[in-house]
Amino acid sequence: MDIALFDVNSWVFIWIVLPLLIFFSRIADQSIGTLRLIFVSKGYKYIAPLLGFFEVIIWLLAVSQILKQMDNFLYYIAYGAGFAAGNFIGITLEERISLGTVIVRIMPKMDTSELVQHLREKNFGMTLMDAQGSRGPVKIIFLIIPRKQVKELISIINQFNPNAFYSIEEVKSVRHGVMRQEKSVLSNPKMPQFWRKSK
Repeated sequence: MDIALFDVNSWVFIWIVLPLLIFFSRIADQSIGTLRLIFVSKGYKYIAPLLGFFEVIIWLLAVSQILKQMDNFLYYIAYGAGFAAGNFIGITLEERISLGTVIVRIMPKMDTSELVQHLREKNFGMTLMDAQGSRGPVKIIFLIIPRKQVKELISIINQFNPNAFYSIEEVKSVRHGVMRQEKSVLSNPKMPQFWRKSK
C-alpha cells in the first residue's frame, strides 16, 4: 500500500493524494495571498514581498500539477475548493492577528460620565466633544486604538452605555497622541528594523 501511495501512476496517487496536495497547496497560497494584501494595505512593505514570494511558488506548484492532468476534473475541484478555503482562513488569521489601528467614534444615548470614567481608568486615550445631533445636543467620544483592543472597548460600551451608536474605521498611520500600548510580535522593539512597519 505504501508503494502504491507514492507511485505517481497509481490510482491512489492520481485520485486521492494529488487532489489533496493541490487542495492544501491552494489553501496555503491563498491564505498567504490574503495576508499579503492586508499587509500591503497597512503599509508593511518588507513583509508583504516576502509573503508574495512564497505565495507564487506554491501557486506555480499547484498549477503545474493541474496542467499535467488536464483531463482530471477532480484537480479543478480541489483547486477551487482550496481557493475558497484559503480566502476564509486568510481572513480568519488576519482577524486573530488584529493588525493595524482604528478610529472609534461613540455617540452615547445616555449619560456619558460612567463610560468616560471607566475608559480613563482603562487608560484609553480619548477626546470628548460636544456636537449637535438631529434630536438635539449630543456627546461624541473619539478614540484611536489598536485593532486588538476593539472587542474590549465594545464590551465596555455595552456595559456602560448599551444603546450607544458607534462607528469603527481603519487608519493607515498614526503619529503622536495617547494610546494604550499592547505587546505585539510585529511591534516588538527588539526585532530587527526591517520587520517593522514603515512610517
